[in-house]
Amino acid sequence: MYVSEWENGKRTISDRYAAILRQLLGVTDAELRGGPLAVAPSMADGYDELLNRIDSASSVSESMVKTFNDQTELLRTMDRQLGASGLVDQMTGHLARLEDALNFAVLPGTRRPVALALAGASTLAAWQAIDSGAVERAWRHYELAKRAARDAEAPMYLAHAMAEQAYVLCEAGRPSLGVDLVRDAQRILGQAGSPRLRAWLYAAEAELCAHAGMPDGCRRALDAAMATIPPGSDDRDPDMLSIFLNGAHLARWRGNVLALLGDDEAVTSLYEALDVMDPSFVRAQAGLHADLVQAHLARAEYDDANTHLRQARLLASRTGSVRQRRRVDLLSARL
Repeated sequence: MYVSEWENGKRTISDRYAAILRQLLGVTDAELRGGPLAVAPSMADGYDELLNRIDSASSVSESMVKTFNDQTELLRTMDRQLGASGLVDQMTGHLARLEDALNFAVLPGTRRPVALALAGASTLAAWQAIDSGAVERAWRHYELAKRAARDAEAPMYLAHAMAEQAYVLCEAGRPSLGVDLVRDAQRILGQAGSPRLRAWLYAAEAELCAHAGMPDGCRRALDAAMATIPPGSDDRDPDMLSIFLNGAHLARWRGNVLALLGDDEAVTSLYEALDVMDPSFVRAQAGLHADLVQAHLARAEYDDANTHLRQARLLASRTGSVRQRRRVDLLSARL
């Protein structure tokens, strides 16, 4: 009688009976209580559903992977210009679809392209989470990106995810541990990665060294980045689409790092970067103006610092960047 009432929803399953039924049926508590009671003969239906999911995943074509990547690219463009705060639901759904496709893909030939797409999308989602102040979500996305990169056998994507994850450690007050993680990413990559990615890793190392109070390591990494960056104005890495870096971008990054060190040369580098910055990188512009505030404060040039502080605050508000607004507030307290 109880079974009929459980199945029809007329009686709830007590904890005592639930413990017995979970062992008999091999289900979790959530599965047991989440719907009509599953009985042993019906478990075969689960295999049909599983095979349907596997068949669907095996039919993921090159055009479908391209669609996934195109969606990531659209979200990246929107994030760059409008900020991350309004993209959380879209990004969550996008990752869920990619992860679902990967979970049910069986053979390596199907798994690798999907895993590569997931690695790229997850690092974007993680950076958006950092920008929104959701550090635990960022950490989990980076862990997902690293797993996907390993599945795809893509050391460039793995190294990039590790180095960006180091920024979570820095934001949490552990920049020295972040330096160790970036250097580990460099060791994993070796000379296998593109010069643009290697320059990016050196620049990330320099920034984290500056936060960690390691000026000698910082300057060595900056010199290595400047020596490694390919010449020319092209900034997109064809082998690593999430990397945007050329000499002008690196000049801005160098100015940011020098400003953290309190070096007078920072102002010159930052103004050079401001002159050539792509206006579509709105959040990066906010960061550049914040860098100029910091550089002018180091020189006790308070009027100039105030001018750039207003611009930084305006752009940070436009993109809804929690990270940049927090930085603006900290700089405001020094004026």
